[in-house]
Amino acid sequence: MFSSRVSVAAAAAAALLAVVGAGTAATAAPAPLASRIHDGSFETPRAPVNFFTSYFPGQFMGSWYVSGGAVDLIGAGTWQAAEGDQSIDLNARGAVSQTFTTNVGTTYTVTYSLAGNPYDLPALKTGEALIDGQRFQEFSFDVTGKTYGNMGYVRRQFTFVATGTTTTLTFAGTMSATAANGAVIDDVCVEARGTWPSCAGG
Repeated sequence: MFSSRVSVAAAAAAALLAVVGAGTAATAAPAPLASRIHDGSFETPRAPVNFFTSYFPGQFMGSWYVSGGAVDLIGAGTWQAAEGDQSIDLNARGAVSQTFTTNVGTTYTVTYSLAGNPYDLPALKTGEALIDGQRFQEFSFDVTGKTYGNMGYVRRQFTFVATGTTTTLTFAGTMSATAANGAVIDDVCVEARGTWPSCAGG
């Protein structure tokens, strides 16, 4: 009789654990979705440590295409990065672009980290973010009080509705042509609105 009661109790406990386990599985958070952008933190190719590599219109910088001006890929140790250990300086009027797949009619959120090269004047570094060649956001960053060790990155974001099966994102400097250093971009992410956030928090 005792063994029968033990068997019945064990079976009941097993059933309860199965129900609890099923409930836990059902409420588990979904896995984060990857950004639509490849290499949003500009880790490839590698620039020289404590230095930079300049790229010019028509050249590819890993997954990014230099679509205007000159862009500097900043190597590890040169200054603080927002993500990983590399970033880019848009200089005066440099521009980088990347084309990625999208679903027509879907709203996407673009998130990125913004700072500025603190080396020289003017202190206010300016630029813009474009979608398929149309300006979606202007940005500026004042480097007053900033240093290579404390760049002061801020997070920026905007949304767009895809009109095609591919979309091109561009970051472009809008400084005077005589400026030598510009806005710094890092940690770029693009994700469909309403999905489990993968990079909105930086």
